[in-house]
Amino acid sequence: MTLRQLRYFAVLGEELNYRRAAERLFITQPALSTAIKQLEQSFGVVLFNRNTREVALTDLGAAWLPQVQQALSGVDAVVSNLVTLSGTRQGRLRLGYLIGTGADLLFRLVRHFEAAYPDVRVEPIEFDFADPTAGLSSGATEVALIRPPVDLPEHRMLVLDSESWVACLPRDHPLAGRHEVEIGELLDDPIVCAPVTAGPWRDYWLAMDARGNRPPTIAAVAATYEAETTSIARGLGISFTTSSVARFYDRPGIVYVPIVDRPPSQVALAWHPGTLSPQADALIRHVQQNWGFDGGDETTAGQR
Repeated sequence: MTLRQLRYFAVLGEELNYRRAAERLFITQPALSTAIKQLEQSFGVVLFNRNTREVALTDLGAAWLPQVQQALSGVDAVVSNLVTLSGTRQGRLRLGYLIGTGADLLFRLVRHFEAAYPDVRVEPIEFDFADPTAGLSSGATEVALIRPPVDLPEHRMLVLDSESWVACLPRDHPLAGRHEVEIGELLDDPIVCAPVTAGPWRDYWLAMDARGNRPPTIAAVAATYEAETTSIARGLGISFTTSSVARFYDRPGIVYVPIVDRPPSQVALAWHPGTLSPQADALIRHVQQNWGFDGGDETTAGQR
């Protein structure tokens, strides 16, 4: 049994609704359901009665819930005392983020962290495509929301979300009316891409791994989504992006079409373990504790 499973049980026991509980925990409903089933199977018990209409605590679950809540309160108090003693409740935190990357995640992360650490002033700093490390490579930021791959072999990261690839096309493109496309159908099109300084991130969004011996035809270089979508609306070329960008950057003259044969693109929180301020360390621990991570979930942030 893990502390994460206890938190999942407590939140579901309070909400009695998988959707609301998953939203509070920043995880998906299937992940929550799997964790609860694993907890029940570990002890051979049933904690919840479920049907298509409702979720209810069993008598055993209802008796156990206040004990779990009390235990978690004790853990939180111990952690809070450590934070107070270490002085991490005060100070400034520079949080970088790549433009358009996890926009909804950024707001949720900052809001929940500042509620837990009201004396820490979070300064979100936006970076364009010229620096997909969002300030980590230069030291301008301590922690950043990025979209791998990036060339940061000494950094660590936690993957917070994943999104499907979509093609951004001019509205009069021959494939603009399609419900979905494959990457190979678009590799001969001129493409709008990031600056060369983006390094492996630029190659990733050029789909270089799928091109073989076919080099891309660069139609234009853009460092922001505004510049990218403007070039595409003018008919200069296409681009590859993610499903969240399609929601936030819908513009006249362009169409987004899902790409069905590409691995998901990830959004991650990244940092250098050797240069963390107490405030940055507090943010990472806060995410690990409240977003359902174990220590083993950390991975390197180098090229992937």
